[in-house]
Amino acid sequence: MGRKGIIVSVAAIAAVLGAGAWWLSQPKSINPAEVADAERAVTPSEFPDRPLFGDTHLHTDNSIDAFGFGVRLGPEDALKFARGDEVTSTTGIKAKLARPLDFLVIADHSDGLGATRRLFDAPRLLIRDATLRRWHDMMHESPHQSQRAIAELITAAANNTLPEALRDPERQKEATKTIWTAGLAMLDRYYKPGVFTPIAGFEYTLMPNGNNLHRVVMFRDGFDRTSKVLPFPGIGAGPVDGLWDYMDAYEKTTGGKVLAIPHNSNLSNGLMFELTGSDGGPMTAAYARRRAAHEPLVEATQIKGDSETHPYLSPNDEFAGFGVKGWELGNLPLTAKTTPDMFAGNYLREALKRGLSIEQRTGANPYKFGMIGSTDSHTALATGDENNFFGKHTGNEPNKVRALAPQNLGTRVGRFGWNYLAGGYAAVWARANTRAEIFDAMMRRETYSTTGPRMVVRFFGGYDFAENAFEGDWIRNGYTKGVPMGGELADNGKAPHFLISALMDPDGARLDRVQVIKGWTDASGKTQEKIYDVVWSDMDKRRAVNGKVPAVGDTVNRADATYTNTIGAPELRKVWTDPDYRPGQRAFYYLRVLEIPTPRWPLFDAVRFGFELTADAMADAVAQERAYTSPIWVGPAKR
Repeated sequence: MGRKGIIVSVAAIAAVLGAGAWWLSQPKSINPAEVADAERAVTPSEFPDRPLFGDTHLHTDNSIDAFGFGVRLGPEDALKFARGDEVTSTTGIKAKLARPLDFLVIADHSDGLGATRRLFDAPRLLIRDATLRRWHDMMHESPHQSQRAIAELITAAANNTLPEALRDPERQKEATKTIWTAGLAMLDRYYKPGVFTPIAGFEYTLMPNGNNLHRVVMFRDGFDRTSKVLPFPGIGAGPVDGLWDYMDAYEKTTGGKVLAIPHNSNLSNGLMFELTGSDGGPMTAAYARRRAAHEPLVEATQIKGDSETHPYLSPNDEFAGFGVKGWELGNLPLTAKTTPDMFAGNYLREALKRGLSIEQRTGANPYKFGMIGSTDSHTALATGDENNFFGKHTGNEPNKVRALAPQNLGTRVGRFGWNYLAGGYAAVWARANTRAEIFDAMMRRETYSTTGPRMVVRFFGGYDFAENAFEGDWIRNGYTKGVPMGGELADNGKAPHFLISALMDPDGARLDRVQVIKGWTDASGKTQEKIYDVVWSDMDKRRAVNGKVPAVGDTVNRADATYTNTIGAPELRKVWTDPDYRPGQRAFYYLRVLEIPTPRWPLFDAVRFGFELTADAMADAVAQERAYTSPIWVGPAKR
């Protein structure tokens, strides 16, 4: 049996074990007409007036791996937590967000959706198959035994020795349908347009030879459309073209809309952003356009590391090392080492540069994507806050050993708990907090990524912004005289101007600086990059030396995990013009906004539980949290 069948077969457990599981008693979806009426009651603003913060990548106990790791919180717990309710975590800790999220995508794995949850919940007396009964008992014995049961199940599938009851494709389909539609109905019940927006989605877990090519698939629509399809399986599947075919069929059949968001390109061993098509040949314009149309965004940062760039690729970038420790060693299960020649296909900045080269050759850019962050938490708790981090999975929920514990997901130990990041969040400039407006903003790439803080970042590009552009209604001018983040400018022979504004998280740290990251192709067709410090705190005192702005300082008290906002700026603004513009140059520009140094979650843990971090962990216990905006592209006018 191929890897595709390994996890998909597991879904049949649900059909074998009867109809007594918890989700079958859930009420049906509210009337689609009621959802539509509630959406129409929300009037979109003329222009987006505030960023919406959310998580597009959260797993609950319906994900086979999350349940195997021990999580016992389901979709309803996830929705309650995200909207601001207090819930109890799997390990018994009271959990609540200080600030609710605006939207949430529960992205449980499409493969084996809810299967292990079903087996766990089934009455033991009704489980006739001895193997299924043993797995059921192991799941109830301990988290360690639960993980062993999951491993045995996967091995049995690989060896074609699954119990006979698990081999019926129709039962697999019916089980997935039951869980999927019940979850969709729940999303509609929790949907409060204008206040809180649950969005339908799933994770497509394509992972050839352990190399991460995962995507989160996200829908614009409610129950009436999304219930007409089932999640598309990813494990063992062929090229990603199959997912795009599925998306095309959904839109054609239902009239709905759907997008895909790649994530953890840092663990793809160079495969996420290749220069070739899926057939291994030179990338064609048709393939490039198809990828860009289906995947308008990429997850730049999350719990399993940061994918913006790497010091090897950006040696002149002093801030390039954020969130790479531990994750640069190899693919997700550490079954294959990552070598420097693979980095270019792993990181977003290089992918954006590759996109310019491919566009110059073919006329189409496959990597014209915007940026978001999300958590990829497998605890059902969507939090990107350093002082409220509930971990990647239940074994990483707050405890005195998680920061230093080895994370040997593969055959080699090389990662530790402190390598996990607490971020991030997706920030979306939508005109209203509704499914349609959030989705449409994502399609136009008017988004940015944060590693957890909720700073407010604006970025406009144009040719007619004066030095006093921030006087008056500058946001209206940004939209009417230029384009926002994610937009495109036609080269008119003049250097582009940019309106840059960053406001600190009101509950967070002050800002160090705002940088413009530029990538372009030179006259020979070679790609280049440059980092510009365009505005920073205390500019009269912190004067640039040889093009470098001095460090902002560090107020973190390592003994008690505190800091003070006595350095940095609450707000930074600038009208900036590219000093190195050349007519005809294909280029992109995006912002990187840096906070002053603040404690990371391992330091909070060390103070909370009273232990000492190792030297390596302590060296990474303080960081400068950040945001990355979607780029603005400048290039030849479209014909």
